[in-house]
Amino acid sequence: MRIILIGQAAFGEKALEALLNKNEDVVGVFSPPDPPDKPSGMKVLAENKGIPVFQPKKMKEPEVYDIFVKLQPDLNVMAFVTDIVPQRILDYPRLKTIQYHPSLLPKHRGGSAIHWAVINGETKTGLTIFWPDKGIDTGPIILQKEVDILPDDTTGSVYFNKLFPLGVEAIVEAVEMVRKGIAPRIPQDDTQATYEPLCTEELTVIKWTKPVHQVYNLIRGANPSPAAWTIFKGNKIKIFDSSIEPTQNQAEFGEVLSIDSEGFVVYCNGGAIRIKRVQPAGSGKIKSSEFITNSGLKVGDKLG
Repeated sequence: MRIILIGQAAFGEKALEALLNKNEDVVGVFSPPDPPDKPSGMKVLAENKGIPVFQPKKMKEPEVYDIFVKLQPDLNVMAFVTDIVPQRILDYPRLKTIQYHPSLLPKHRGGSAIHWAVINGETKTGLTIFWPDKGIDTGPIILQKEVDILPDDTTGSVYFNKLFPLGVEAIVEAVEMVRKGIAPRIPQDDTQATYEPLCTEELTVIKWTKPVHQVYNLIRGANPSPAAWTIFKGNKIKIFDSSIEPTQNQAEFGEVLSIDSEGFVVYCNGGAIRIKRVQPAGSGKIKSSEFITNSGLKVGDKLG
């Protein structure tokens, strides 16, 4: 079975490695262009195995379809794809195309599926391997895998520790199902569908008037990117590691209640948030203790 892999980053590389370890016949790899003089691990792996690599700026470029025709794939495998792949490319292989998505479709369609599951305070999510169609993450399902979202999980930990390794395994499993002719086409229940926009900084500003659990979920759901943020002395501060801090104190929303060696505690609706790691404007990520020293932050100061 001749396979074309479309993907990028570490997930695309590991998906390629897993397929090759199963002796799959990968006849071509498509990924976005690399930065100058910094070839991706996916590209290096493919070229070391003698697999041709193609890096068009957009998959809709006319020559991309011509390459597919020459390669004569039986199946396309899409692993971490952020570009729009034209329908004629999806439909070209004899066995069509399968795709990985990091949610339990039809929930959380869109490009920030993990972010919104964490931000919404959900306790479970998962991944789906499906047959893509003309919609956004709307095609019929082959298989799904479920994982827990623990109270201290971030988007980063859910992805890298859970959905990344499980997703690579699921791709290999789905390819085998397609080969055997037993891959189902289970329609998605559109009445249960949710779709969210990309999680950008415009949507991750912290509103300290919100209930404490909503603030906490926003911080961990936007960690590591794009990061939740607030303002101190007119400058943006991105906030990463945090925890909920019970408090009996009453203060203004966004007010700094206490400072210690582990960071600082900020009052919000129904509780407080301990801030442990931040990124001030023009700086890398630092411990909150270092930020306190550098900024002069003190009890009674207000964020936001």
